[in-house]
Amino acid sequence: MTEELAEDVCVTGDGVRLAVRDYGGEGPAVLLLHGAGRTLVDWEPAASLLAVRHRVVAMDLRGHGRSGDGSVPWTFEVAVEDVMTVLRAYGIPDAVVVGHSMGGMVAALCLERGASAAVNLDGHGMGRAEQYAGLDAGYVRERLAEARKFADEAVGRPFAAETLAGVLGHQAAMAAELGIPYGLLETGVRRSLGETADGELFLRPGRERARQAQEAMAGLDLFGLYRRVTRPLLIARALRPNPPVPGAPPWFDELMGAYQEGLRRDLDELAGEREWVSVTGVDATHAMLLERPAEIAELVSGCVAAAHGPRRPGR
Repeated sequence: MTEELAEDVCVTGDGVRLAVRDYGGEGPAVLLLHGAGRTLVDWEPAASLLAVRHRVVAMDLRGHGRSGDGSVPWTFEVAVEDVMTVLRAYGIPDAVVVGHSMGGMVAALCLERGASAAVNLDGHGMGRAEQYAGLDAGYVRERLAEARKFADEAVGRPFAAETLAGVLGHQAAMAAELGIPYGLLETGVRRSLGETADGELFLRPGRERARQAQEAMAGLDLFGLYRRVTRPLLIARALRPNPPVPGAPPWFDELMGAYQEGLRRDLDELAGEREWVSVTGVDATHAMLLERPAEIAELVSGCVAAAHGPRRPGR
């Protein structure tokens, strides 16, 4: 495992304790957010690089890692308010908010709450049926409903403590395939472990919070948000397909291929229409943050420079 770094706790208005890691550094501030089912550990390699030029803070989102669940359902509105709480607590209210996957969606939403800029690293959700290039929309809706059911059954599922070795073994295989340090993945898994009243383990978020997060992502109109932003937003898209998902239905790869093609088309069109939106590709899978930390750090620094450079017309 990698060495654990010192952390702080930030308490929200409804009493939830949020785990926060302050990497220090000087310069324009950035706040880093992880994806669904992940933790701030994912940011460790890139955060260390960013701290050379920026003030860097990372956090575990509510229901993840070492942050509390709270008593209210998981929604994007709640997640954004948690981010605002951390920004105020650290005196960096105008920080650039950067997120991977679901965290990227949260980051983009923070633009409507005063963030100076945002970076969304491959946080696209499942999109609208019309975004799946070459497939009938009705067919896509049926498959998306099945995919949602598959995800609901998989997330937060309790498992016996003795099977933890198998979970870590899967992480080791993924690390080898993608060229990611295994210790980083193991640390992330152990940080995510929760325990049921019966002594079984599960990976946070638990089933209820995970389902709420899935529902929130399904209901988010990201492209509608993108068309409203009036501050710099960088959207990064993975250029390589993900490794096969164990147990996924046979049609899943076809669906994801159609989605990636539609996403490329729609993001390119968006970037051509909206002066505040920039789109780039990263030669990596969805795990780009872990595969390409140096490249991600450069992308983030570029967005920070744009946010703190000369104002665009009309800003």
